Amino acid sequence: MGDRLVVSETAGTAQESGVPHVPGGRLRRRGVGILFVLPAALTLLAITIFPLIYELRLVFMSWELTTNAAPEFVGLQNLITVLFKDERFWTSMRVTATLIVLGVAIQLTLGTGLALLLNRLGRWRTGLVSLFLIPVMIAPVVAGFQFRMIYHDQFGPLNYLIEQVTFGRWHGLAWIANPKVALFSILMTDVWQWTPFLMLIVLAGLQSVPQELHEAAEVDGASPWQTFWRITLPLLLPVIIIGILIRAMDSFKLFDIIYLVTGGGPGNVTETISFYTYLQGFKFFSLGYTAAMAFIQLIVITVIAQVFLRFQKRGRGEI
Repeated sequence: MGDRLVVSETAGTAQESGVPHVPGGRLRRRGVGILFVLPAALTLLAITIFPLIYELRLVFMSWELTTNAAPEFVGLQNLITVLFKDERFWTSMRVTATLIVLGVAIQLTLGTGLALLLNRLGRWRTGLVSLFLIPVMIAPVVAGFQFRMIYHDQFGPLNYLIEQVTFGRWHGLAWIANPKVALFSILMTDVWQWTPFLMLIVLAGLQSVPQELHEAAEVDGASPWQTFWRITLPLLLPVIIIGILIRAMDSFKLFDIIYLVTGGGPGNVTETISFYTYLQGFKFFSLGYTAAMAFIQLIVITVIAQVFLRFQKRGRGEI
């Protein structure tokens, strides 16, 4: 009787308020929600989950398209070969790590400096930010062709400027043919294109820092460096970590500039792990071995992302 009374009172209240009482309305709304989400879920399943599972299957197979042999199950042999017998794999990993560490460090330093300068400007800020963002808006393919011409040892404008500045005493370098400077040339290309990205992220973080904190620090007699180190930087740290994570993941996948500027050479001095994976898959047609390398890269990127995100949560006090 008590339950019936509650239901009756609820229905009466709904009718009095003008809201019709529809049995099973919550189930219908849930069904409509699932109906809207289903296409996106199926698309994600088709283009992400299924290829990942298929790649995981290939890791344990030996499948050479250059021969007529059928795919053969080899267990962990591909992973063992990649990790313990392939010196070229570890060389490409070292090249990739160098580009990530040095590249992101230089980009963050320059981007933070530019953001601090732009944050002090007034009406000129928007125009200068748009100007600085031009390299980011250029496609990596275009940037690769552009720097391949710039670095040309005979006809490139870089060596021409060096010759003019030194009054003909120095004719420049073979920027992409010299093993000692080829990786530096790739590094500078990546820095040129992606420093404005970190600049924009840091600038957005600076805009969100309360001005009252800076004014209080100035009243307390803190120097500009102390204000930046003890107030601004801790508040910017979560934003900076996200920017570093994005750039580290992009640098780990660096391929376009390598392919267009140096082709991994001279030798394999500038060969990144992405470029080496491309060679194994689309030049040597070793599908199982390529899948093993790709899966190892997926694990490495996932670990890097988890480390950065955990560090960010610790900075926020969530851990």
